[in-house]
Amino acid sequence: MRIISGKYKGRHLRLPGNLPVRPTTDFAKTGLFNILEHKFDLDTLDCLDLFSGTGSISLELISRGCKHVTAIDQDQKCVVFLRKTSDELGINNIVVHRADAIQYLKKSPGKFDFIFADPPFSSNIHEELVNLVMQKDILKPNGVLIMEHISRQDLSALKGFNFTRKYGNVAFSFFFTLVS
Repeated sequence: MRIISGKYKGRHLRLPGNLPVRPTTDFAKTGLFNILEHKFDLDTLDCLDLFSGTGSISLELISRGCKHVTAIDQDQKCVVFLRKTSDELGINNIVVHRADAIQYLKKSPGKFDFIFADPPFSSNIHEELVNLVMQKDILKPNGVLIMEHISRQDLSALKGFNFTRKYGNVAFSFFFTLVS
């Protein structure tokens, strides 16, 4: 795994072999961040990374100047890896919690400008995640939720859907806060 751009550009991070993850590919991550950097001023964003796994997205956000990231994963090894990596890089604006993403959203203590969710491709919780984010008003005004999923999955019928971008087998669907 490597950090593609920003302060920590080119940093290669050795992943322990025992992590139950499917890291976002460099190809897909590059496409995602090209969109983000053209639509958002990253250095003003408070971000939530659900199903953070290795922390690839969290670390990329911080490397590119993101103000703060809260990373959530239920696997202890992933949490330990991201905390250790953040410490090694001297990053102090990532907070990592071991928690179930759904439970975290139900009790979410804050609001975020940007939420990234990468649930296991085999899970069937995309609609529940989107509904929780929208119903609990977790996104700040003009906030965005981005859901990573398998490219053949269509999430366009879900509340707040705006567009999808596909990168090989992976897709990112963008959901914006609804203004009443």
